[in-house]
Amino acid sequence: AVVSTQSTGYKEGKDHPSCGVFVKNKDGEDFQGHCWPGSSSWVDYTAPCARQWWASQFAFDRYQGSTERLFTWNDMNEPSVFNGPEVSMPKDNLHGGDWEHRDVHNIYGHYMHRASAEGQLLRSAGTTRPFVLSRAFFVGSHRIGPIWTGDNHASWEHLRMSIPMLLSLNIAGYPFVGADVGGFFGNPSTELLTRWYQAAIFQPFLRGHAHIDTKRREPWLFGEENTAIIREALVLRYQLLPYLYTLFYEASIDNSPVMRPLWYEFPGDSSLHYNQREFMVGPSLLSSPVLVSGESTHYATLPSDQVWYNYHTLMTHEPTRSLPVIVKPTTMPLFVRGGSVMPVKKRLRRSSELMAGDPYTLVVALTKQGEARGRVYNDDTKTFNYKQGQLLYTEITFANNKLTNRAISGSYVSPDIERIVILGVEKLSASRNGEGLIASYDKSKRVLTIKKPAVKLSEEWTIDFQ
Repeated sequence: AVVSTQSTGYKEGKDHPSCGVFVKNKDGEDFQGHCWPGSSSWVDYTAPCARQWWASQFAFDRYQGSTERLFTWNDMNEPSVFNGPEVSMPKDNLHGGDWEHRDVHNIYGHYMHRASAEGQLLRSAGTTRPFVLSRAFFVGSHRIGPIWTGDNHASWEHLRMSIPMLLSLNIAGYPFVGADVGGFFGNPSTELLTRWYQAAIFQPFLRGHAHIDTKRREPWLFGEENTAIIREALVLRYQLLPYLYTLFYEASIDNSPVMRPLWYEFPGDSSLHYNQREFMVGPSLLSSPVLVSGESTHYATLPSDQVWYNYHTLMTHEPTRSLPVIVKPTTMPLFVRGGSVMPVKKRLRRSSELMAGDPYTLVVALTKQGEARGRVYNDDTKTFNYKQGQLLYTEITFANNKLTNRAISGSYVSPDIERIVILGVEKLSASRNGEGLIASYDKSKRVLTIKKPAVKLSEEWTIDFQ
């Protein structure tokens, strides 16, 4: 949000148009305030001319060191002025000639967020989706990019607080949100950091971030055992990306939250209204994270009148107000709702980009009546070609011993399905077009696994069970 005019390292302090790029003080002179670069001028993002200039600075030939893979983080953009009143600008600063800061404070960061996203669009000639993280936001910021909850503390209390904060933002229409893993201020204990990762992998926006004066906290600095625990959590996050991507698409068309309070999915159960420690990820997953230090037995809530399945063990659980879970360092209580179909990817890669061509696994979690339904979305993840129909949005249903895939819209060619895992089923044989499919059955868990069914999401098909 700032441009240093005292350091020769920032050419923007001098290279700008004369239309009034910077915020003025009450006397009509460029306002000077301290932030990380030192004594700085502050761009007046409420002015169209300033926003256009700021957006132009993202051009590859102007942004030194920039690449097409370099994206943007707008910090301190409330604005935060170290030597200002209430750590912000004087309320009588002037924007756009005669608007006092007191009148536009709440939209200042929003307009910076918007101008930065427009700059990324300009640099790619409108072909590549922008990614701009912002600390400040306003009504409509959900259309621009992700936000996060600001400078939290490395404490169990702040870990617990992050859940209702993120749920509130999702319900308010801001689905792409997160909280700093491990806390921004202070130094988390090993137990706190690992539990925070285990809880945060289900946040729509996930990142670790800390104050410059805190101790280093990369996952590999806490011993091999804890590194493995954090790695396991992050691997799960990557596995769930196809499901999360589908949720984000649906949020973009109907504003449905990605991270949901339990009462959102089960509005008839008033006992869930005050549950702020557990949450749904979309309609199909229930996360019940460990949020108390030294907890030996954790109690999970499994609402509704349908069965649930432990995501890790695939074991069946009946609905209950208090399912006891023995807590180990690796414990991440996660349950699949009966009646769901979820896409996941099981192959371990170094990045999500390398996963793009990997085949899917479909998890089909049956109700007591032997039914399930779910949707899957896919596109190229980078461009706006989905607006011209280059997408795939498909619905998969299990009913009357048939698993059926039907396209809702688009014809984007997606990878194969390499595995179908059906939970809560009696032993069945599977066939497609009269030809038997290779399947194995675990009687103790009532799980049927079909390997290499030779089907794609981008094709319509039916698999019969007998």
